[in-house]
Amino acid sequence: MVDTVMPALFVGHGNPMNAIEDNEFSRSWQDTARQIPKPKVILCISAHWESRSTQVTAMETPRTIHDFYGFPRELFEKQYPAPGSPELAERVVQLVGESNVALDHSWGLDHGTWSVLCRMYPEADVPVVQLSLNRTLDTAGHYALGQQLRQLRREGVLLVGSGNIVHNLRMIVWEDTAFDWAVEFDANIEQWILQHDHDPIIHYEKQGRAAMLSVNSAEHYLPLLYVLGAGEKDELISFFAEKLWGGSLSMRCVRIG
Repeated sequence: MVDTVMPALFVGHGNPMNAIEDNEFSRSWQDTARQIPKPKVILCISAHWESRSTQVTAMETPRTIHDFYGFPRELFEKQYPAPGSPELAERVVQLVGESNVALDHSWGLDHGTWSVLCRMYPEADVPVVQLSLNRTLDTAGHYALGQQLRQLRREGVLLVGSGNIVHNLRMIVWEDTAFDWAVEFDANIEQWILQHDHDPIIHYEKQGRAAMLSVNSAEHYLPLLYVLGAGEKDELISFFAEKLWGGSLSMRCVRIG
């Protein structure tokens, strides 16, 4: 146990090239890491590990997964050799329940995790565990899981959700712009978070056309629900890397605590 309550972060990870490019997004992640206490261990919920049950990585040395294509060789050669933490995996099982989460020994760290953490903690000296997105759960179920994991923040664990609030690759345009519906939904999410009004965020499907275009297949949106669930109502909330890009991609990042 530690005295410090670690923050919880949602990071809009966007393009995997942010792992190796020096830009406004990667710099904002670096700045945030410098501003918060160094974690004992990191638990990351990434958009890029979907499963039919809730799983948590439990290996000593998770592999670096290059789960993308069409990028430069330099990105495929990038490794993030952070150790795992079987102890944290067991603690997650203890908190969530053995019947509700299973230990995984095959996944590793996908780019939703390592492309962000390699900028935040480039020495790879903080153990990292991933939690999968159980696609049999509804949105309220994902939020409830975040609530169950809240205690970890009092145990030196940095909770990181990695995805994008607005993520519709079918409509992306490769230029520095944002569609009106993307701006609308991103701004709504910002206000609901600041107001601690999580119900419309959980039930995004009731929020109209802008929400449905923005969330699309939902896997990039769901990690936000874990972070919000892990927060307390009276905690300080701030945002970083708030830009929308490519028409349909929000790089907004959220810090709770």
